[in-house]
Amino acid sequence: MHSAFLRTEHRPWPLPPGRWTWRQSWCDLLFAHWAVPAKALRPFIPDRLALQEFDGTAWIGIVPFRMEGVMRRPLPDVPGISAFPELNVRTYVELDGRPGVWFFSLDATNPFAVWAARRFFHLPYFRAHMTVTRERGGFLYKSRRAIRDPGMGFEATFRPSSPVYEASPGTLEHWLTERYCLYAHSPRHGLSRTEVHHPPWPLQHAEAEILDNEMLSPFGMTLAPQPDLLHFSRRLDVVVWSPTPLTE
Repeated sequence: MHSAFLRTEHRPWPLPPGRWTWRQSWCDLLFAHWAVPAKALRPFIPDRLALQEFDGTAWIGIVPFRMEGVMRRPLPDVPGISAFPELNVRTYVELDGRPGVWFFSLDATNPFAVWAARRFFHLPYFRAHMTVTRERGGFLYKSRRAIRDPGMGFEATFRPSSPVYEASPGTLEHWLTERYCLYAHSPRHGLSRTEVHHPPWPLQHAEAEILDNEMLSPFGMTLAPQPDLLHFSRRLDVVVWSPTPLTE
């Protein structure tokens, strides 16, 4: 059994039917979150999706991390393909009682991963030049988009600052992190839901300095220089099912 299945009692709904199709691990991850007015995000979300708010506030997350063990079932890891840095920009939505993640963009160094995510999951992935450097108990993370929107970048230093813990249900940090599906839309395929499963997030509080952040510029938004909320996670093993089209 994949390590992601060692716990299932925390899921808000049962595991999907059928076999998962992809596996991956998310490593040395920073959750950087900003509170934003819902009206700033609503124009960029499909009408069918409800934009979620926590105590009347919507949230934007920028998440730099490293991917490891990325591969389609049942294939083994492939050097040069299965591990790479990634950066995503996300907010939080819901449809039919299932809260999930909506991605504004996802950047990665791996051209195969960018192609596969666009082809199979209809996600807005972009190729980027990225480096992750360990320093002083933390990380220096740099990303610069390679092709579309050249010059669009993100740079930050971050490190964990507390012991590991699991977020309590009902808290903001639980609401932001414990999500078990993502939504995507493409003109050809319409709206889809992709189910994921993993153990509860092993979170740590974090310290970070955002040195450069242009990730929301295509959407006409400017975030505050530093986030409102920061969390770190060392590693999370994940399995992913194929997308399910959501017909009207």
